[in-house]
Amino acid sequence: MTEHHTHLHGVMGEFETPEQLMAAAKKARDAGYKHIDAYTPFPIEGLSEAIGFRWTAVPLITLIGGLGGGLTGFGLQYWCSAISYPMNIAGRPLNSWPAFIPVTFELTVLGASIFAVVGMIALNKLPQPYHPVFNVERFAKASTDRFFLLIEARDAKFDLAGSARFLQELSAQHVTEVKDEE
Repeated sequence: MTEHHTHLHGVMGEFETPEQLMAAAKKARDAGYKHIDAYTPFPIEGLSEAIGFRWTAVPLITLIGGLGGGLTGFGLQYWCSAISYPMNIAGRPLNSWPAFIPVTFELTVLGASIFAVVGMIALNKLPQPYHPVFNVERFAKASTDRFFLLIEARDAKFDLAGSARFLQELSAQHVTEVKDEE
C-alpha cells in the first residue's frame, strides 16, 4: 500500500479582468511577496514586470550558440582549404575568407536558433505535463476568460490565512489553496 502525501504549493486568486490582475500583481509585489506567478488566457503588457520577472539567460545562450556556429563554419572551411587539403589555384590565398562568409553566416543563424529553442525549453522546464495549479478545478478557465494570481508557499512572507485574506482584499472572486500531490 502506498502513502499519498499532499503539500501546499500556494494560494491562488481568480480575477475577472486583466486590469484587476495587474493591480493585484503590483500590490502583491509592493506588499513584499517575491514568489508570485500569473496565469492569463492572453499576453498582458507589463504583467511580467508587475510580478517581478527577472533577467533571463536566453539571449546569452543564443549568443553562445551563434558564436559557436559561426566559428565552427569558418573553422571547418579554413581547416579544409588551408590545412587539410591546400590547393594553390591561380595564386589565390588558401584563407580566402570572403568565400567563407555564406557558410559562416548560415551556421551562425543555425547555431543561434538551435541554442535559443533548446535554452528556452530547458529554462522553462518544458515539457511539464503536471503542475500543481492543474489540481484547482477553476483553473480550466485560465485558457478562456479568467485571470489568476498565485502566491507560492515557498515565499518567505507566505502565511496561508494571511495570504488568502490578502488576495480577498484585492477583490479576488475565488481564493483557492493549491495543493501539490505526490
